Amino acid sequence: MRSNMPSGSYLAPSLLTCLCLISLFSPSSSSEIALPSGSSHKVSLGLYYESLCPYSANFVVNHLAKIFDSGLISHVELRLVPWGNAKTKGNATFDCQHGPSECLLNTVEACAIDIWPDLNEHFPLIYCIEKLVFSHDHTQWESCFEPLGLDSKLVSDCYAGGRGKELELGYAAETNALQPPHQYVPWVVVDGKPLYDDYENFMSYICEAYSGTAKPEACSELSVNRVQLREARKTHPVCYMKEKMSSPAFKAVRSAVESISGWTKMLLDV
Repeated sequence: MRSNMPSGSYLAPSLLTCLCLISLFSPSSSSEIALPSGSSHKVSLGLYYESLCPYSANFVVNHLAKIFDSGLISHVELRLVPWGNAKTKGNATFDCQHGPSECLLNTVEACAIDIWPDLNEHFPLIYCIEKLVFSHDHTQWESCFEPLGLDSKLVSDCYAGGRGKELELGYAAETNALQPPHQYVPWVVVDGKPLYDDYENFMSYICEAYSGTAKPEACSELSVNRVQLREARKTHPVCYMKEKMSSPAFKAVRSAVESISGWTKMLLDV
């Protein structure tokens, strides 16, 4: 039995482009993530984010994915934490910065990580969803499952059965325990140290933190340009916690977005 989760009735045009990129992560592809066994020199990389923050989506799609293309993922222990600036309430429920749709997608991505802990399986799905967010088609998120050979019912059951809520509350506790506390998303942490607004240069920090005897090949090119990257450093956009979900301005924007989404879906279903 399907849950009452929003569904997409067709394959969004932007998804067709996305699928070409997703094929890079397919288990049958030669670009499958190589995770060395027993490596003691992997660098921890944590991404604390929320699904509908456009800057989180941009980071996942246009920056984080590069560690798979370059092979740097073989030297990284990647942890994705889809919670971000959401807030828990007294009755073990929560509000998300960008409304109920964000709570849904945060939970969907949390369920995917739980059901398919292998990066080869859950990262392509999260990439696909965030690609749709980036191209303003996030309501079509369910269309990501079939091309990847993943069973959407497992996620639907996770969401409807309460496991998803349990996972999200766990991510809330983890995010709230960060030291120093996170100030915005995306909040990128390399070996326990936040990168603050220099998060787009995360690969150079990974290379600096790597303690193995032979530097990863992907770091050679980065080291040549590291000085230029740091000198050209600029503040990268983020979703701040201080954006109050209860403020009249925020409610007005949310209402407008949800109204447009509702009308769009109605027109597409005709």
